[in-house]
Amino acid sequence: MQHNDPDLTLVTPTAPISTATHGGRAKCLQRLARLDLPVPLTVALSFEAVQRIAAGEMPDMHALMEPFGATPLVCVRPSSEDPDWGGPGAVLNIGMNDEVYKGLREKLGEDAAAAIYLRFVQAYALHVARLDPDMFDDVSLEGPDGLADVLRAYEDETEEPFPQDPAVQLAEVLRSMARAWSGTTARLLRQAKGAPVDAGLGLVVQAMALGLGQGECGSGVIQLVNSQTGHKQITGRYLSQSQGRDALQRGTNALYLERDSRGPSLEELAPEAFEALKAHTALMRQRLREEMQAEFTIQNGQVHILDGVRVQRSARAAVRIAVALAEEGIIPRDEALLRIEPRALNELLHRQIDPSAPRDRLARGIAASPGAASGRLVFTAAEAQASAARGEPCILVRRETSPEDIRGMHAAVAVLTERGGMTSHAAVIGRGLGLPCVVGASDIKFNLRKNALTAPDGREFRAGDILTIDGTNGDVLVGEPAMLEATQDDAFQTLMQWADDVRDIGVRANADTPADAQTARNFKAQGIGLCRTEHMFFEADRLTVMREMIFADASKDRRAALDRLLPMQRADFAELFRIMQGQPVCIRLFDPPLHEFLPHDRAGHRELAEALDLPLSDVTRRCEALAEYNPMLGMRGVRLGITVPEIYDMQARAIFEATILASRDGDPVVPEIMIPLVSAKREVELVKTRVDAVAAAVRNESGVSFTYRLGVMVETPRAALRAGEIAPYTSFLSFGTNDLTQMTYGLSRDDAGRFMSTYVQQGVFPEDPFHTLDQDGVGELLQIAAKRGRDASPNLVLSICGEHGGSPESIAFCRDAGFNYVSCSPFRVPVARLAAAQLAVRDKTG
Repeated sequence: MQHNDPDLTLVTPTAPISTATHGGRAKCLQRLARLDLPVPLTVALSFEAVQRIAAGEMPDMHALMEPFGATPLVCVRPSSEDPDWGGPGAVLNIGMNDEVYKGLREKLGEDAAAAIYLRFVQAYALHVARLDPDMFDDVSLEGPDGLADVLRAYEDETEEPFPQDPAVQLAEVLRSMARAWSGTTARLLRQAKGAPVDAGLGLVVQAMALGLGQGECGSGVIQLVNSQTGHKQITGRYLSQSQGRDALQRGTNALYLERDSRGPSLEELAPEAFEALKAHTALMRQRLREEMQAEFTIQNGQVHILDGVRVQRSARAAVRIAVALAEEGIIPRDEALLRIEPRALNELLHRQIDPSAPRDRLARGIAASPGAASGRLVFTAAEAQASAARGEPCILVRRETSPEDIRGMHAAVAVLTERGGMTSHAAVIGRGLGLPCVVGASDIKFNLRKNALTAPDGREFRAGDILTIDGTNGDVLVGEPAMLEATQDDAFQTLMQWADDVRDIGVRANADTPADAQTARNFKAQGIGLCRTEHMFFEADRLTVMREMIFADASKDRRAALDRLLPMQRADFAELFRIMQGQPVCIRLFDPPLHEFLPHDRAGHRELAEALDLPLSDVTRRCEALAEYNPMLGMRGVRLGITVPEIYDMQARAIFEATILASRDGDPVVPEIMIPLVSAKREVELVKTRVDAVAAAVRNESGVSFTYRLGVMVETPRAALRAGEIAPYTSFLSFGTNDLTQMTYGLSRDDAGRFMSTYVQQGVFPEDPFHTLDQDGVGELLQIAAKRGRDASPNLVLSICGEHGGSPESIAFCRDAGFNYVSCSPFRVPVARLAAAQLAVRDKTG
């Protein structure tokens, strides 16, 4: 065989082998050979060679088998470019025939020789001859008698004797594996794992290290870390008189590797082999710069390394492994940062279902907020609060949530809704609270009158029944599966510090409450990029006062009602400022339409009439008058602030007075006031005039000087297009990409979930634009606004504060567009910090 044959290559340290042409397994075996590890003789077949085999063009079998001698005994293993893409199973003991069997009986003993031959006949029958597995049900699978039975069963099924020519056996195995890879089912499975349509498969033909015999023989796997935690720990199994990965099968008498109080170990049985395995695996870790799992065989006490694969790992283990490799100088810190998928950090930040736990899936919806939690079903916010008061975890079930459900969401451990998408109310608030949330679970029949859910399979669940919400995967599960707790350990903290050392774009958090702000602070957010003040008005004592203001007819009456809210708002803001300790806090002025604060049914109208001492007819009439056909495009945001200016006056005063209070206790506070839903320059002028007037009044009354910044939340396409006119009146523009996407597409973000999956499947949109920022359409508006705004005001600060702010793809876009920071839900801050760092590292390294 030619050592430099590109398609049929003997694996040597200098052979022309690469992952892109021969696959990851072939390349890894070459690296092990370069380390002078005891790897059995191996020949690698390239992707092109395997494609030709699938088409019926076989390689030169004489040349392929020549390196293995006159009586070859080999195995064939798949070698895809990425091991996660899978491939056909390995076939062992190719070359076994009656003649070789006789020789092995004398050398290894009857039982070992029969086991080797029998294993090959079974594999060949199932994977090459494609016989039914049931053919072996009535025959013995042990010893010489079992071998004779299996050979007889094979001949009965195929009407021909088992092939005796090793070249024929090997050719048929290669053809079978090549065709299996190109089959429709295998191709669809690969694509589901992210493999390209034309992904190639290589094959490696390797001399057998048998693992069976009269001395100490067997097989197993070894790795030097725990796959779940990443802590250093020798793990794996060894099984005497076995081949392949038999040691990992349940029900075997496999040994531990290290001495273990739970049972016998390889260290006690064969100490020299154990020490050699440890040394080989440590060398692989050092030189391959990765935690590796070694598959090995021991033959008469001699260790053979058959393969090395990257250790499978949880996200928490991946972080610890990357940090440990960097701290030991095996890889640089920048590479450690690049080795962690940012979204995988969600596994560390939230409780997760144990991967080994059984899952009784009821239905699937949209995974809107990561994490998992189990609890009893409740169907109203009041029931959720009552359940929390009793100390019983509960899951809040709603068709869709509204601001009135905020207190119930705070009380629940998870949320499930029938409607909604990635930027629906439940999704946004769930992510902000770190609350597991599944939305758009339309396969479940919601009957809120009966407080019942009916699953697609007919099972019915009522209030009090226990379900589990898996917001990471979008699953609704029956019962309480085992959980893994969240952890932000020392390795996580170290990685995040390294990320902060290199990233070059700011990361703030969206936080509406002191609890949100404290979470943001704990996750090292560089301030608050969006504080939605309307959520502060839904507390019971404030809601009544808010309703009094809404029902007031005159300005002085509205102001009187708002004067009662002023100290509450001031206390809210002062606490936020104190928690953030001098970091910027951007407060969005009141945004929602007023009808959201009013009851929607007759019973609610009656209660409100009693609370306000008004006739029921007056309450009903006012509620009807405030109703809008399309409230999200109606009198809300700046439109409300201009037509009912007392609201913004009160909020501005509360912000400035809180600024003075908080600055007495700590670092000076520079609040940022953001005007929502702007579409015209004149709107900004009117609000700015009133806010400046309130600031002057507070300065005069208090005798204390302070500064503040005024900005605009760009949520309408017109505001983006007219950014050049608006920028001179503002210090910053912050893009609310949730509403901007909604208005650009003309899509309701709450209803789009009903058809979005169909749109994505049929290629109308490449991704859900509420989940992944549309860089072509919405992104162009951001770029236009950024350029026109900066042309008019060079020092203009730019940011996004919609849910896209925590997406790695959106962060890349904002960084390229010259934005100063992104803002996202508190629990997405670490994800954003790592994603931003990776972008900076990739830029630096080219």
